[in-house]
Amino acid sequence: MKVSVDPLVCEANAVCVGIAPEVFDLTDDDELEILLPEVPAGQADKVRHAVRSCPKAALTLEE
Repeated sequence: MKVSVDPLVCEANAVCVGIAPEVFDLTDDDELEILLPEVPAGQADKVRHAVRSCPKAALTLEE
């Protein structure tokens, strides 16, 4: 499973960071950084939830 972000759509609301901080983080410039683009199996449910919860639908998941 792979997760990516569209930086033109993302507003850095950090909802995903709150749900899966092991996978997502914000840079000092308030840009979303994906720490683990290849999602570990143990994080899959959290990442799916984060993708569904993104208020701007900026995250994409490839299973």
